[in-house]
Amino acid sequence: MSLKDRLAREIALTGPMTIADYVTRCLHDPQDGYYATRPAIGATGDFITAPMVSQMFGELIGLWAVELWQRLGAPERVRLVEVGPGDGTLMADALRAARLAPDFLQAVDLILIEPSAPLREAQARMLADSDIHPRWVSSLDRIETDAPVILIANEVLDCLPARQFVKTEDGWAERRVGVSDDGDLLFGLVKITGGFRRPEYPVDPGQTIEISDQQAGFGRDLARLVKAASGAALLIDYGRARAGAGDTLQGLRRHQKVDPLTDPGAVDLTQWADFPAVLEAAIHAGAEITGCLGQGELLRLLGIEHRAERLKAGRPDAAAVIDRQLDRLTGDDQMGTLFKACAIFSPRALVVPGFEDPS
Repeated sequence: MSLKDRLAREIALTGPMTIADYVTRCLHDPQDGYYATRPAIGATGDFITAPMVSQMFGELIGLWAVELWQRLGAPERVRLVEVGPGDGTLMADALRAARLAPDFLQAVDLILIEPSAPLREAQARMLADSDIHPRWVSSLDRIETDAPVILIANEVLDCLPARQFVKTEDGWAERRVGVSDDGDLLFGLVKITGGFRRPEYPVDPGQTIEISDQQAGFGRDLARLVKAASGAALLIDYGRARAGAGDTLQGLRRHQKVDPLTDPGAVDLTQWADFPAVLEAAIHAGAEITGCLGQGELLRLLGIEHRAERLKAGRPDAAAVIDRQLDRLTGDDQMGTLFKACAIFSPRALVVPGFEDPS
């Protein structure tokens, strides 16, 4: 029985499913979930991430980690953590760049958090020849807090789903996934009877808002980790820097948007990162936060233009390709503005590289 058939049967028995529960099942169902069984990342897959666009991305993140370690006082032991490492490209490039600071590599305990078995295998292959061999843990609360933590989470928040609520002429309703008489999945509205926190920003009738307990919980857990251990977590993702309405649920197949209800488990499903909610949860958990920067702005502050010139000097025949990669990562009409970056950190005196001037 396909995942679609199993979901349709479950919905018929128990009622319409929240968008968050539907996305979680499509991505992580042990038998048929996208990430659990068939993640397709890269140019020939369903989507591409910034580390795959250019080595410059991961290299700058590696140097960011080195600089942060130095600002932490260059401790003899530091835990370098990546959540959702994809195929391992970012970390491989980061560790290569970090060879400029051998004392940093000597201090690093490398930890990867990855629920997908196929992706863990890809990460192991990618990092097989690296200077440091990783260990995998299942969650943030498995990371020891007896040494500072430097954590990277690139395109993680968009994998943490949100429930959707629609303002109607008659009040608020929740958008859920139901099933037709023919067994097809469809979207519908269920009237809210209680337990709903209305947004503080204006919403017009017909507009959708998204609330992700998982994203807020991730911000809270990051805050607790860096507060207990000291250090910083860098989050980069596409999403909103200010609270607002919008239906951002999308399916991706072969780099094209598709109906999220098409072939559950066979396509990637994402929703925008809600940075305001994540950072608010981090503050409530006692950590410090930076403001949000566009990915392009952060990468320029970290020196990506200088790095591009160095690469072109060494590979003049690839200059046009490098320029296209630079534009893809930093251009306002590419990833430069839609993708945003922020950090959660502790102690308050720590200045996170790239965020020295929050204005």
